[in-house]
Amino acid sequence: MNLLDIFLELLIVVIAVVSLVANSLVLLCFTCSAQVRAQVPAIFITNLSFCNILIAVLNMPSTLLGVVKQQKPFGDHFCYTVCFMDTFLTTNTMLSMAVLSIDRWIAVVFPLTYPSKMRLKNAALMVSYAWLHSLAFSLTPLLLSWVDYSPAYASCTVHLREDAESRGHFMVFTAVFHACTFALSLFILCFAYLKVLQVARFHCKRIDVITVQTLLLLVDIHPSVKQRCLLEQKKRRQRATKKICIFIGSFVLCFAPYVITRLTELAPSVKINRYWGIMSKCLVYSKAASDPFVYSLLRQQYKKALFGICNRILGRNLYTLSGDSSPSGMENECYSQRVNKLMEDNCH
Repeated sequence: MNLLDIFLELLIVVIAVVSLVANSLVLLCFTCSAQVRAQVPAIFITNLSFCNILIAVLNMPSTLLGVVKQQKPFGDHFCYTVCFMDTFLTTNTMLSMAVLSIDRWIAVVFPLTYPSKMRLKNAALMVSYAWLHSLAFSLTPLLLSWVDYSPAYASCTVHLREDAESRGHFMVFTAVFHACTFALSLFILCFAYLKVLQVARFHCKRIDVITVQTLLLLVDIHPSVKQRCLLEQKKRRQRATKKICIFIGSFVLCFAPYVITRLTELAPSVKINRYWGIMSKCLVYSKAASDPFVYSLLRQQYKKALFGICNRILGRNLYTLSGDSSPSGMENECYSQRVNKLMEDNCH
């Protein structure tokens, strides 16, 4: 065993631990917080976290054993189960991210009709479709015996045996599978989030104009407050772009190398390097570890829910709002409130 094998083993262990802990915290927030449960996106985030936990419990340990033993870790029946769960859960997570982007698109572009379009019933139907879609593509290779241990990925996955005769059908299935999962999800993500970004930039420009007009009206405004307003103006323009780049960029970075590798290996003359195959698989696993931070744990509602859970455990109030209590800080805060009030009046 060389250093690269040890690195891959440690990487899988770290990803599995982070995935298990972070996604468990998301489910804990959903269970303990009524505010989180009341939000429609929480249904999609919960489904995403549930799939990520199963990946961390079932698929990552199987790949870890494959890296350690450099052979099929268990028998055929276990390998079939792992392959089914790998295809099902990965497809489900991709579709869950696409559904989350649709939810944000409707919320930002059609805010007035969002409550009627995105009810809990509609969310449940979208999650049900994601499960049925994933189930169809997971059962197909299992029924056609396109399941085996692949040394290139150290995993039980969709794989055609060398002595199999249905190579043409397998190539068609692989292309259709990745088109209906990765490509479809990426298209939905790009379409939805670019529409969101377009609306966000329009509102940012409108707020910028109102901010400048307000600052001109307040001739007695404190210089530090004016500087804070202009700084917030600049941050507001960058915030939406940064978030959308994270949503789309993390999806492409984690899934694209593995999908491209799977499509490349369809050529008979191409042999996938073992270390590259395992690394591309680790990138897919890393999405399960990053999803809780990208979609939930860094949001204010989930932070508040986590602090509330800590309060119950420790029996004290940990969630307090800190602020500057000095006279100058209070004065600046009063100026900020005046600016915000005038901005709201201008908006109306």
